[in-house]
Amino acid sequence: MSKSYGQYCGLARALDVVGDRWNLLIVRQLLMGPARYRELLGGLPGVATNLLADRLRDLEDAGVVERRLAGEGNAIAYGLTPWGAGLREPIESLIRWSTPLMAHGPDNDQVRAEWLVVALPALLAGKAPARRSSTVGIAVGDHVLQVRTTRSGIQVSPHDGRHLDAVIHAGTETVLGLATGGLTLDEAAALVDIEGDEAAVRAVFHAASSA
Repeated sequence: MSKSYGQYCGLARALDVVGDRWNLLIVRQLLMGPARYRELLGGLPGVATNLLADRLRDLEDAGVVERRLAGEGNAIAYGLTPWGAGLREPIESLIRWSTPLMAHGPDNDQVRAEWLVVALPALLAGKAPARRSSTVGIAVGDHVLQVRTTRSGIQVSPHDGRHLDAVIHAGTETVLGLATGGLTLDEAAALVDIEGDEAAVRAVFHAASSA
């Protein structure tokens, strides 16, 4: 790459690759799965089309991103290489580190429910294991995620159609507050609607609030 800190240091060399503005947010989008250029553009409000193209080219040259055929025809999608996918761990650590910065709310910032696909695993990872297995849906607008709690931990993914023991309907800010433990279900009672087994929902977010 053309820009470099010129330091033989792991952090400096990592920043040579992903330190430019938008790079880690592009990786965030691709942690959700491969995406076409227009899908990336739609998921990154505020990025200029030419800048996105430049950043994708840089990440591709560095070996973080690769091009793939996107099913039908000759359409191209971008995806993370195995090495690029290794950025999940540091990105999740940054999300957890950012909790104090999120406490005052979004102000005028963009809010997208889809970003919870990356944020929730980061915020719920390592919480107290559940006493029983359950699968809870988190519905924010048209987006439904599933949080599966087991004795070995918590898994978060887009809803794959499986049976849900409960569904909690809430806004993105409320879900983040519950996931960080900054807000309890009782405190958020007026902001959420729970269908099904409320105990399953409490098992997910009690772990967050007691961590």
